[in-house]
Amino acid sequence: MCGIFGISGSHQGIDLTQINDLLKHRGPDDFGIYSNEFISLLHRRLSILDLSELGHQPMFSKCGHFVIVFNGEIYNHWEIRNELLGKYEFISTSDTETLLYAFIEYGETVLSKLNGIFAFAIYKITTNELFIARDHLGVKPLYYSCNENQLIFSSEYKAILSLIEDHSLDYHGILNYLYFLWSPGQRTPFTQIHKLLPGHCIKYNNHQRLEVIKYYEIPFIGSYKFQSTLTWMNEIEFQILKSIQSQLLSDVPVGFFLSGGLDSSLIVAMAAKLNPNSKLKCYTIGSDANYIKEGFVDDLQYAKRVAELYNTELIEVANEIDFAAEWDRLIWHLEEPQSDTAPGLVSNICKRARADGCYVLMSGTGGDDLFSGYRRHQSILYYQWFRHLPLAKWGLQFITLFFRKKHPINRRIHKFYNSFIQKNAESFISNSFAWYDLEQIKKLFKPEILEYIQHINPEDYLKESLNSIPFEKSNLNMMLYLDIKYFLADHNLNYTDKLSMAHGIEVRVPYLDKDLVELTTQIPISLKMKGQTTKFILRKIAEKYLPKDIIYRSKSGFGSPVRQLIGHELKEFVDDRLSKVRLDDQNIFNVDEVHKLIKDNLEQKVDGSYIILSLLAIESVLRQFR
Repeated sequence: MCGIFGISGSHQGIDLTQINDLLKHRGPDDFGIYSNEFISLLHRRLSILDLSELGHQPMFSKCGHFVIVFNGEIYNHWEIRNELLGKYEFISTSDTETLLYAFIEYGETVLSKLNGIFAFAIYKITTNELFIARDHLGVKPLYYSCNENQLIFSSEYKAILSLIEDHSLDYHGILNYLYFLWSPGQRTPFTQIHKLLPGHCIKYNNHQRLEVIKYYEIPFIGSYKFQSTLTWMNEIEFQILKSIQSQLLSDVPVGFFLSGGLDSSLIVAMAAKLNPNSKLKCYTIGSDANYIKEGFVDDLQYAKRVAELYNTELIEVANEIDFAAEWDRLIWHLEEPQSDTAPGLVSNICKRARADGCYVLMSGTGGDDLFSGYRRHQSILYYQWFRHLPLAKWGLQFITLFFRKKHPINRRIHKFYNSFIQKNAESFISNSFAWYDLEQIKKLFKPEILEYIQHINPEDYLKESLNSIPFEKSNLNMMLYLDIKYFLADHNLNYTDKLSMAHGIEVRVPYLDKDLVELTTQIPISLKMKGQTTKFILRKIAEKYLPKDIIYRSKSGFGSPVRQLIGHELKEFVDDRLSKVRLDDQNIFNVDEVHKLIKDNLEQKVDGSYIILSLLAIESVLRQFR
């Protein structure tokens, strides 16, 4: 894992020392620069494969015509290298070198051969052609900014913002962060900063012509590869084991996240089976009474049981975070104003792992998104039930009258009702990702900005994705498609990458192996959701590895008790950061409406804690980066 940066076109006088300082946390082991009159490339290296100087980047081909900067891992690089033996002379064991020569051999079609997590740029010196790509599912981040004179790209957008003058705000993007708590697709808080979408690449030449191309789409094609449940179980188990085995490839120690939930527990169990003579090192988060109050389950006891069952070393990391003191640091690394406390926990674990000399961690991220593990997936079942009941809409509305106090279960009931009254399944599914009432959120903006965003519905972007992709239109698969394409890439994977790389840690995600993902898209929905049992087939596979009370227990989130924080520990912090002086300085939000939200939340008239956290995140982003 590394940090990459490039600027092509007009770039004379650029201070690359400043860029190096901004990205050095992503690669504490080495750095390198290449510059000519057309382009400058910079690389910060976290050494994972081939720790020698032979893995140094920017890396040049032997012919001297090509140079690469690469962030990520190519898990099947030895297979690809074997195809190239005899045609190219390899001098290292680095997957960077494999990727470079594979591109020279296959051109952009090499992307179909890659199984890994990556963001890379390859520059052909003789023709001044630049090729940039982001991995199929968006595990690794990549941002870019382009005008008529130059293209700038980077693993983190703070490096780009330091070089461009236009820091104007994307109010549509900011609306997304308040509505979803994250922003799907290309949008960021700034109009001139774009995310390169997963499964997309960029071509750029010396005529300053930018071409963004989609090279991959998640293949929900509606065909089922196998018929019997047993065959499905065997094949999925094989693919997960294969993925874990390939992702254990490392020249530095590898550890594991172990929350005690199904996904991470199964990864640890399978890895232990694959390596019976090794004692795995696992990291988990402690819990306290406030977690239970907000609907979290005490995961620690389950993590301890898994660790004991497989004789792993379990390191318990404290969940205490002084968010008032740490908030700006977290947001500086996160960059995008996501309303979540989970990045703080990722940061704590990765900080401890780095101190222990463990530079790679395996995560269970993706299990819920592939196999249907979220509550919103269960809501599809309820939606289908209620649609067939007479007077269901009025009955649900009557029920919501009794749930106006501030409690997690109450918000879920209101959210389901708001989704249920949508006119069709696509609208129900896209609305399921919303966190708060859209009109109430729009009231938070100043009148002149409200005029601009008045007719914007953030859900439209999700619905357009559903309408434009030819795949099986089952309700569950449509939701899983949006989960994988947007929620996973733009929320979970973003904070996981940013806060792990903040401490020089590479996080790998075995469930997001490309072959495994494509297999899961062909699983019959009856094997993903069986009645109200989520992740049915994954749980059946897990019965070979884990006790049933771990497999079938209630799902717990990964985060901190936000309602407790906003209402108590961070009350003064909220009052300070969202004061009239600061809000007036931002010139975005309606002071009266924001303060009304804070007051109503404290009086438990609304459940607005996550929206307040989102406002805090936006405030920090604008103050640090604008």
